[in-house]
Amino acid sequence: MSRQVPQVDTLFLHESNDDYFVTVRRDGERLFRARLDLKETSAGPRPGRFRIKDGSSEEPRSPDEFVDIARRANRIRISEQTAPEHRDRLREALDGYQLSAKVVRTCRLCASDGRYSPLTSETAIKKDDEFVCPDCAKVELERELSYQGEVTSAAQERLEELLLDVQDLERITNLLKGHLDPDLTKFDEISATTDEIDRVRVDSLNLHPGVQGLLEDRFDTLLPVQSLAIENGLLEGDDQLVVSATATGKTLVGEMTGLDRVLNGKGKMLFLVPLVALANQKHEDFEDEYGDLVDVTIRVGASRVRDNGSRFDPSADVIVGTYEGIDHALRTGRDLGDIGTVVIDEVHTLKEDERGHRLDGMISRLKYYCEERATSRSGYSGAQWIYLSATVGNPRELAQGLRANLVEFEERPVPIERHVTFADQREKTRLENKLVKREFDSKSSKGYRGQTIIFTNSRRRCHEISRKLEYDSAAYHAGLDYGQRKSVERKFGDQDLAAVVTTAALAAGVDFPASQVIFDTLAMGIEWLSVQEFHQMLGRAGRPDYHDKGTVYVLVEPDTSYHSSMEMSEDEVAFKLLKGEMESVRTVYDERAAVEETLANITVAGKATKRLNGRMLGDVPTKHAVGKLLQYEFIDGFEPTPLGRAVTTHFLSPSDAFVMLDAIRKGKDPYDIVAEIELQDQF
Repeated sequence: MSRQVPQVDTLFLHESNDDYFVTVRRDGERLFRARLDLKETSAGPRPGRFRIKDGSSEEPRSPDEFVDIARRANRIRISEQTAPEHRDRLREALDGYQLSAKVVRTCRLCASDGRYSPLTSETAIKKDDEFVCPDCAKVELERELSYQGEVTSAAQERLEELLLDVQDLERITNLLKGHLDPDLTKFDEISATTDEIDRVRVDSLNLHPGVQGLLEDRFDTLLPVQSLAIENGLLEGDDQLVVSATATGKTLVGEMTGLDRVLNGKGKMLFLVPLVALANQKHEDFEDEYGDLVDVTIRVGASRVRDNGSRFDPSADVIVGTYEGIDHALRTGRDLGDIGTVVIDEVHTLKEDERGHRLDGMISRLKYYCEERATSRSGYSGAQWIYLSATVGNPRELAQGLRANLVEFEERPVPIERHVTFADQREKTRLENKLVKREFDSKSSKGYRGQTIIFTNSRRRCHEISRKLEYDSAAYHAGLDYGQRKSVERKFGDQDLAAVVTTAALAAGVDFPASQVIFDTLAMGIEWLSVQEFHQMLGRAGRPDYHDKGTVYVLVEPDTSYHSSMEMSEDEVAFKLLKGEMESVRTVYDERAAVEETLANITVAGKATKRLNGRMLGDVPTKHAVGKLLQYEFIDGFEPTPLGRAVTTHFLSPSDAFVMLDAIRKGKDPYDIVAEIELQDQF
């Protein structure tokens, strides 16, 4: 190196094991590193040997060269990590040349590698008993993450954000060990919002006296979303798509107009939901609340009976049912009477791969049924349609597709805190127990104890978690009979249970007034949750009449999935869901779906099938589907064959139908046939 030393920004000095190290920097980059020895002279310590480091070797240079470099440096810094006696020696050596140095706080790990990394109160991150720079702290965090199994870039990015925020490496790594520090686990908060809506007085509604009196006993004014529905023509018979958060009162929109039309002789009400458990719950609620005014019955699946043993009554004033239950009645030609109101709850189901096309087809077939009945019966004018959802990413487009007025209300009655922490499956149960206890031991300002819904992905896991919780809890899933489910609902409502553990499949509409929701997994069966489903579930946390806020905990196992078909890991899914935009509700048709719905439409409407297909939300390739049905011998012209009628009555896909036919012809055992179909669906 020439003695003509260029101007440098910083000369950095530090000591380690009685050796002095020099780092020379210019324009933010390191020029070189060196080792310096000090010798004692009569004038005090002075540079002795000076060696430039080049990889593992060192090149001797004149001590005067060190002095030249020091004189050209804009600033000279001595690391605070240097022992006090060595700091004094360095300062005394520099003083001999009228040079001054400032002692600065630096990262020891950087200094040992020849890097100059000054630390400030904003950049210093605590590691054990010392402070390091952000870069070194991130390296240490990556080392900890490698012990946990790989995590996605989104999860690592979030942990690094927290690291820079809290400036304590141990607190961040504790998250990977399942520690529950609320300040660290908190991902964000969805604030409570209140839109300024002029609320409609109940006594101004002019409903049927039975409904009017019932509402006046309960409220003075309607809630905002209900008031908006009134303003948008609810009581004039206009179809509506009502999009509003959980617990804002949108269900009453459908009930209010439906009961009014029933009692005014305009036809019965159908209240339709996606799941049997939800239909059972809604049927029970209607009987309790409106049983003195109307007759209520239930229709689920292909069943002809109610759970209490009495027969399904198609002449009842109110029919609560599942989508498939009513669709089965249509496909088999049942007379449902005059229908005055159809309420489709959870209408965002239209976007789901399996149920979406069936709901789309059922809506079209039911509209056709009402239209045909209106043309053949004087005095019957058809049905009013009310669609309800808390989670729609494209509400205007969906309302247009459904030919309904949009009633959108974005109020969140209480704030929701969302938390994320990392844990393996065994550790998750310990954390769930701790969270349930902490929540149940607290009370809201309204006097209610905190209660928890834990969502998981299997019935077996429901019972496993429930057994390990110390406070009273219960599993709740579709495998329980009606009486067992009602017992759990009653105990939870009476605050006799600290928690219910349920499958994600029952997330929609399950009416447990919980203050806390815990995601034990982010899977529904062997599928990851969608953004819609995730928001639907977390929206169960916090009810305005019970709680001051809602709390959501997402327990994430890094680098884990629950089935070989899952492309992402749970940590990747977690941040996708937390940051994700609400998905648009659109029904997409592949060949199988198009064939199934076209066959059902032909069975119900014959030659009017093209009209039914044409007004469905998704784009149905009618000509191609009809061609396939003819090829499969499911139809003869625009009439179903006996085979086609059996296929559509039992909601079979063509592939399932052919597997069954082939197996029956070969004389296979029914259980083997079912197993073969299940395996076919998996692979």
